[in-house]
Amino acid sequence: MDKEIVLAADLGGTNLRMAAIDRQGTILYRTRRETPRGECVNEIVHAIVESANECRKNCADSAQIKGICVAIPGTVDINEGLITTAPNLPALNDFRMVAALENELGIKAVLENDANAAAVGENWCGASKGFTHSIMVTLGTGVGGGIIIDGKVLRGAGGMAGEIGHICVNPSGAPCSCGSFGCVEQYSSASAIVRIERELRAQCLESTLENIPQLTAYEVFQAAVNGDELALKVFRQMGFYLGVALVSLSNVLNPEIIVIGGGVSSGWELFMPQMQETTRQRAYGGLSEQTKIVRSELGDDAGILGAARLAFDSLA
Repeated sequence: MDKEIVLAADLGGTNLRMAAIDRQGTILYRTRRETPRGECVNEIVHAIVESANECRKNCADSAQIKGICVAIPGTVDINEGLITTAPNLPALNDFRMVAALENELGIKAVLENDANAAAVGENWCGASKGFTHSIMVTLGTGVGGGIIIDGKVLRGAGGMAGEIGHICVNPSGAPCSCGSFGCVEQYSSASAIVRIERELRAQCLESTLENIPQLTAYEVFQAAVNGDELALKVFRQMGFYLGVALVSLSNVLNPEIIVIGGGVSSGWELFMPQMQETTRQRAYGGLSEQTKIVRSELGDDAGILGAARLAFDSLA
């Protein structure tokens, strides 16, 4: 019973994933359930507590659970234990999650932004392990990011540092949900892949995708793998704009390594050549040679492993 473990939760807009993890980063037990979509915040808290109790039950004979960290897709105030904004889960806006969980579970609780947690996870057990200055870029429905400088998560004055998805890569480009134009999120995310395909199709490029009514990024990916020229052009354009954003990050922060993760990173071989060529051509001085750009090693587990590490850190 002297082995310490923590609970790590990745609270997404669709699913709540939780795992019991030890100090070596070994996942001892994991659970997954749908995230409650109602307007009652207590339903979400209840789901987290139920998942935590399931993990406790299945680890009771081997370890003592000391704490929990929940990674949130939004802005958090880690000092106050407060979720400031959660666009995909608005019921959580201005909610003191830490107090609620500590009251229900009786253990130390902490919060973190999900992209920051993923950055910590890769730095602890994944592609950026051993590096002091690293950046994680997550390509999913949108584009997120986490920045680690001198071994610490860069949070900024208001806790909003790392909004990599809103780096402008085309000032006269597509409007973004943030209110700006030409953000990299509009060019290198899953939703962007579908939008770009539609724009290029309008140029009368022939494609096997023409007769698919409700097109998804995965279908564009499959077409590109099969050599469809329109789909390949979509990924080349995606890689170019992602490269522009990475050059900005590299020029300003001079990281040792940038890790690319998220579901869209499955298309790595399709967008990577254009991305790397763009960074090589545009980076200041010799920064393109100094900064490694690699694909995530942890996949979906980056967030929960990072949350676990942050939970252990909070115990210290």
